[in-house]
Amino acid sequence: MGLIYHISNATDWQQARVDGAYRISTRGRSLEQQGFIHASTAEQVAPVANAVYVGDQGLLVLVIDETRVNPEIVYESVPGWEKPFPHIYGPLNLDAVVKTLPLPKDENGLFTFEVEVEGDTGAG
Repeated sequence: MGLIYHISNATDWQQARVDGAYRISTRGRSLEQQGFIHASTAEQVAPVANAVYVGDQGLLVLVIDETRVNPEIVYESVPGWEKPFPHIYGPLNLDAVVKTLPLPKDENGLFTFEVEVEGDTGAG
């Protein structure tokens, strides 16, 4: 199971659960406005959070099983970043989200993110 991650406002995630699908691309932009939903690899979560979500409260990380995502996922290069980012080209089906995790801050006020490895063999 390959996992990707999406930073979400807790309110947006709650609304998606009511609506039946998740349609937020990134902070302040919908899927319809952006054309895709931004996602990240585990290593990209904290740097993205610290670049885009500084000052935000009530954030969580959607842990997404790539094999369960109905729309196409395309890994695309983003200027200024070494590795490509996964982009989800359509509404995210809720059953692809296998769990949600808090997005904590450290003593300096920076977001941190560490993936819990449960039986992960590194194959993906």
